[in-house]
Amino acid sequence: MAILCVVSSRSELAARSAPGRGGRRADSPMPATESEAIVLRGFPLGEGDLLVSFFSRTHGRLRGVAARARRPKSRFGGTLEPLSYIRIWFYERETRDLVRINQCELIESFMEVQSDFAAASALALASEVTEAVLAEKEPADANFRLLLLTARAMKAQARTDLVLAYFSLWTVRLGGWLPQLDRCGRCGSELNERAYWSPAQGLVCGRCHVPGQRAISAAALPVARRIATEKLEQLIKEWPRSHAPVEREVQEFMLDIIEQHIEKSLRARKMLAVRPELSLET
Repeated sequence: MAILCVVSSRSELAARSAPGRGGRRADSPMPATESEAIVLRGFPLGEGDLLVSFFSRTHGRLRGVAARARRPKSRFGGTLEPLSYIRIWFYERETRDLVRINQCELIESFMEVQSDFAAASALALASEVTEAVLAEKEPADANFRLLLLTARAMKAQARTDLVLAYFSLWTVRLGGWLPQLDRCGRCGSELNERAYWSPAQGLVCGRCHVPGQRAISAAALPVARRIATEKLEQLIKEWPRSHAPVEREVQEFMLDIIEQHIEKSLRARKMLAVRPELSLET
């Protein structure tokens, strides 16, 4: 009788775990998730699949497989191009890191931006930074809106240096790494002249700096303060092209901070350095 009870219990457990019997295997797909997303980048996978890194507005940074996305007449069309703003449907499995991408609808494309070297390099950098600073599966709506704002500004042919200075400073700020821009991080005095960057103390004044610290010009400080407090659209309207060198200084300073925190160099940053004069012409 005891043996029969054991067999019966195991049979009932198997029946409850079987598909269609009210149970679900540990690696079976969850219901489809729908979300707005921005495609960060894609990698060829197998003969015709695509491995996609994308930024979901509601689920954070994810990676997924789009089956047969690289084959002719794929149902995905051009929706999985880098920086595409899409609506995506995907399935997750409890025991797997990759999701399965089922369907995409294009909301906004930035393909035309790719024809301009400086703009394309700027978007590649924004995409790489976003992927590097965000943890997987952690929603970050402010970063999502920042990346979309950056892509739209480049699409509208805004100045590359200004857009990247804004993007990089706000990425640093959202990450909690932005130093105090108006006072010395050591003595508390106002920063009205050249400042110096100390990873341990933030920006310090001329009296508190030590040899070897990176200098930040007096012209760059008020520009950084305005970027931290004003909307990008307003800055684009008001700032003359003569601001470009200072915008670039702010941009480079913020990218240095980002690289320090992610502990690696940004590949796309080198692309911008190939022809820096393009940054002044856009």
